[in-house]
Amino acid sequence: MNLVANALRTSTVLATLTLFTNLASAEDVTFWTLNFASEASNSAMQKIAADFEAANPGVNVEIVTRGVDDHKTALRVAAGSDKGPDIYFSWAGLGLGGEYIKAGLSLPLDKYYAQYKWDDMLVPAAASFSKIYEGGRHGVPFTFKGEALYYNKALFAQAGITELPADYDQLVAAAEKLKAAGIPAITFGGTVNWHVMRLMDVILESKCGMEKHDALKNMQANWKTEPCATASFEELDKWSKNYILSPFMGIDNARSFNLFLAGRAAMMLEGDWLVQQLAEAGNLDDYDIFPFPTGTNRLYGFAEYHYISSKSKNPDLAAKFLDYFVSTPVQQESLGKFSTTSINKNVAYENLRPMDQKWVDIFAAYSQVYMNGDQAFPLDVTTEYFRVINEVASGNGAAADAGSKLQAFIDNRR
Repeated sequence: MNLVANALRTSTVLATLTLFTNLASAEDVTFWTLNFASEASNSAMQKIAADFEAANPGVNVEIVTRGVDDHKTALRVAAGSDKGPDIYFSWAGLGLGGEYIKAGLSLPLDKYYAQYKWDDMLVPAAASFSKIYEGGRHGVPFTFKGEALYYNKALFAQAGITELPADYDQLVAAAEKLKAAGIPAITFGGTVNWHVMRLMDVILESKCGMEKHDALKNMQANWKTEPCATASFEELDKWSKNYILSPFMGIDNARSFNLFLAGRAAMMLEGDWLVQQLAEAGNLDDYDIFPFPTGTNRLYGFAEYHYISSKSKNPDLAAKFLDYFVSTPVQQESLGKFSTTSINKNVAYENLRPMDQKWVDIFAAYSQVYMNGDQAFPLDVTTEYFRVINEVASGNGAAADAGSKLQAFIDNRR
């Protein structure tokens, strides 16, 4: 069944590639991005494209949206063909974004960074990801996102939690209070590998500390022999058995969000984008946020980028569109639609919703970030990381053996 589904998906992607190649002209910009969960995000993207077209008569910006997995499939097909978009969305880092750069799909943008003086406009932390690849700078920041714990105020009160956890042990104690009150502490969707991965990432930061966590993700420390790695998998096993709303391995992130909205679990580990989703689907006053208390004074987060494709027939026009996209007026107008904060350092923050302001304060309080595992690892290691995490979370693999399995994969790839 999976083989048939994959074949049909690939055929559809190839047909789409052919269609857009046949229709493209010198004044067309084809832009592949995600179908975002927030309608405000999708509407803002369409408006930016329409405004750019109005400012550049004769230019047509064709936005093609897909779900996350279909988008990744389309990019992999494009990387192996002579057809593709002019601009595509992906994540920053050696994993997800790096996969397509390594495959030759991304065009180096050094000359455009110089031409448009993007470094004078962009938040340095957001732009820094463009410099991590060999052979030039790749991509322009779209968003710079933080991830934290959203919680249901009423459920915390029902469990008798009067103070927010200040460290990891206090968070586990809060989870125990919720469990005693018959309330699942947190919800995840297990069918999308990256959702449960978030919990493993923050546990690693909590149990290993900054330096050892970075060494493990950089594959400079041994997952088999490092005690904090084993301890982290054991903590993941504990959360899976005691604190995560079950059954979770058979649902996706969207279903998990709906369960959170319904008050079925007290917390979600999500990014600043969830503010808009909560505003559209519920009442923001019912929720609040706090950073996952790892004790390292680093914020969990990642960057999303827009890349110019090496298949583009008009990279100059694509770069002009990206310059328009990151410009101060456009970023000011779209503030809060894609992310709580902007990648343009000249944007002003005024009249924010209380939860948006909390995110601005959180970003201001942290000077360092640790990345999601699927962006820190190369793609092949990410896939194994997912597999090992899923084994532990589903109860199909022993936590004590997880580090050894991941390290064996890392050793065999060298």
